[in-house]
Amino acid sequence: MEQKHGPHVIVIGAGIGGMAAAAELAQAGCRTTVLERNDQPGGRARVWQKDGYTFDMGPSWYLMPAVFARFFAKFGRTPADFYELKQLDPSYRVFCEPGEMHDVPPDRAGVRALFDRLEPGGGAKLERYLEAAAYKYRVAVGEFLYRDYRSIFDFLNRRMLTEGLKLNVLGRLDAAVRRKFSDRLARQILEYAMVFLGTSPNAAPAMYALMSHVDLTQGVFYPLGGLAAVAQGVRRLAEAQGVEFRLSTEAVRIATARGRATAVEARGPDGRMVQLPCDAVLANADYAHVETELLAPGDCSRPRAYWESRVVAPSMFLMYLGVNRRLDRLAHHNLHFQADWNAHFDAIFRRPAWPEEPCFYVSCITKTDPAMAPPGRENVFVLVPVAAGLDDTDAVRAAYADKVLRHVERITGEEIAPHVEVRRIFSHRDFAGDYRAWKGTALGISHTLLQTAAFRPAMRSQKVANLYFAGQYTHPGIGVPMVLIAAEVAAGIVRNELGRAGA
Repeated sequence: MEQKHGPHVIVIGAGIGGMAAAAELAQAGCRTTVLERNDQPGGRARVWQKDGYTFDMGPSWYLMPAVFARFFAKFGRTPADFYELKQLDPSYRVFCEPGEMHDVPPDRAGVRALFDRLEPGGGAKLERYLEAAAYKYRVAVGEFLYRDYRSIFDFLNRRMLTEGLKLNVLGRLDAAVRRKFSDRLARQILEYAMVFLGTSPNAAPAMYALMSHVDLTQGVFYPLGGLAAVAQGVRRLAEAQGVEFRLSTEAVRIATARGRATAVEARGPDGRMVQLPCDAVLANADYAHVETELLAPGDCSRPRAYWESRVVAPSMFLMYLGVNRRLDRLAHHNLHFQADWNAHFDAIFRRPAWPEEPCFYVSCITKTDPAMAPPGRENVFVLVPVAAGLDDTDAVRAAYADKVLRHVERITGEEIAPHVEVRRIFSHRDFAGDYRAWKGTALGISHTLLQTAAFRPAMRSQKVANLYFAGQYTHPGIGVPMVLIAAEVAAGIVRNELGRAGA
């Protein structure tokens, strides 16, 4: 491992974005230390192992493969140097009412045929929709995603002003889709990804139609070993650049003097406090937590009232289940959309409550990766998006887990509950405890129009000159590809400003 002697940058948080930024800073000659409060890296992309089962604890969809390839290429490597990718077929399975399911194929022709079955002329409509989505994707990647927005004027540049109508920046996704498609399921397939951007189709900007290009055209992949294999790959790459990792070490205060961060105070694995002097800090931890807990009030760019006023993305009610039988009706990725899914979105964003008849996502990764469970068994991950800030007591979560599992069984036609031999529930208080997540959110803040691009929290502190931010709160936002992009942009800012400061 190469030893660095340049300016010392402390990265708070060993999520994929934090590790990626650390790797880029170390490659540029910075001495880089990553602090992580948990005992393994990866942030939400950790694993939990029990009785021969290995569960991906967080993200489970591998999309936008070009973003991963671009990151590794900066170091002369490829994703294949660290993990093996498999394209899923089907990309995912959609369950509607009990007994009704549709597979979304991995090829464009197959998806077109599916839409032809859903509504008259649906395939031709889909082709036109995906052509527009591909345009939005190309412009987003080429012009907007890999950028730092310091003000609204950076966002409202000439390209945005000239292409804004085609991008439909001011429109709403649901309205745009309804103008083109009459079938309810067709619309839901084109809109469901908004949940994983922390918003509802009614609130999402129409430019996020680009997500349909991502999953219906580029394909859905799976890295053997789960998304944690990606996290481990990024860690190995960072360590090869000379990055130092301090696990089970929690940052508790960012010390400042004369408007600059001078050190990070942290609690080590033995419980003792250590002070780590630094030339800059890059926070990949929960943005609201850093602002409200790690900084003195005078160093905060935004008051607590700012965070209270944000549209917070959902939390997630998660169940990790080890099932001692094969589940033949499940694919690798499985989605259930209620006929009236607005009731579920209302229970998240308008009238926070535990959803009564929820939409859900079920991952069964042993369909692709049998090594993630003992022979003849299934590794099952159940996810229900729920409002942040709900009451999450033992009694509440146990009752809701039983309710959700009965609901999953009814919709999928699979008998699961009697065959569960491993079960763990993970929800609000776990996100808050393990990740210091604001209100127990799983995703940060939503991608509403006024929380997109230049309207997301900035990558630079307004009060502390050498404090920077990356991760899902900043532009471009939520999701593993997005935090990889944020890592590149944030690392570039830190590198350039340290160079100008002569650190």
